[in-house]
Amino acid sequence: MPRCPAIKRDSGQCTTIVKLPQTYCYQHDPKRAEERKRNASRAGRSGSREIKDLKRRISEVIDTVLEGSQDRGRAAVAIQGLNALRSVLELERKIWEAEELESRLEALEEVLKGRRKGA
Repeated sequence: MPRCPAIKRDSGQCTTIVKLPQTYCYQHDPKRAEERKRNASRAGRSGSREIKDLKRRISEVIDTVLEGSQDRGRAAVAIQGLNALRSVLELERKIWEAEELESRLEALEEVLKGRRKGA
């Protein structure tokens, strides 16, 4: 079965099997670069909804403590949990950024590879 001919950022050969008539896998197909960019942009925007929700929930905990309707110990545990969620969101953002940069770098490498062959 044919494999994607692209070179990964670690200089190794891409091992993804492609179906004919395709030449490249989704991640390396230069024709799908815009589609990958749009998908990544959508993923980034969905994270902002999660951040707004997290801010709202933290504000609610703070407000209930200040009003006196929430036990401080329970609120402290809730805030710890929300901080853990915040850490996960930050990790997801970093992974998304790394994947986006990897995709852009691979596209640039393909362009350079094409120029070298043409020269």
